Amino acid sequence: MATSRVLVVNNGTLSLKQLRRRFEELGSETDTVDAASVPTSVGSRYQAIVLSGTKVRAYDGEFYKPLIDLVRSADVPVLGICGGMQIIAVAHGGRLKEGEQRVGGHEAHVDPQDPLFSYVKPTVTVFHRHTLYLQEAPEGFRTIGRSEHAPVEFLRSDDGRVYGAQAHLEFRRDGAEILRGFADLYR
Repeated sequence: MATSRVLVVNNGTLSLKQLRRRFEELGSETDTVDAASVPTSVGSRYQAIVLSGTKVRAYDGEFYKPLIDLVRSADVPVLGICGGMQIIAVAHGGRLKEGEQRVGGHEAHVDPQDPLFSYVKPTVTVFHRHTLYLQEAPEGFRTIGRSEHAPVEFLRSDDGRVYGAQAHLEFRRDGAEILRGFADLYR
């Protein structure tokens, strides 16, 4: 069986090394590009796309246009993490709101029927490091996880191809298990 390859789009995350390592632990090779250098398509080279978190606001639609075009046109599973999820959501009409600064482990409740959560219990502890929160899933998406401060902790597109996580899944055991659920979608 051929090794799967994941395109990791680095949106300025502080934890790129940890994110790549998680996918490599799951048996996937990773290549990294920054948001300004994304290819126009992934063809058959990649089996999944992962958008990292960002230190830049997700509202810059012009800057992220090539990335959003890639997400919309790709026929592989996509996972946006923290700012990566926010970029996807804002591009689809989602609204972000400033909230309490959250750093560390926080509980979230997830939809146990969704394949993303195949390896975790309905209540998970995930790592937060942010102040912006998506208020509701945009049209074409649905909320599949919530926490006290994040009304949309996790989201999924109606076609089941695009996922988003407010939390940084590269940290903590539950985050690693959720990434394993995502890897099952492309292997």
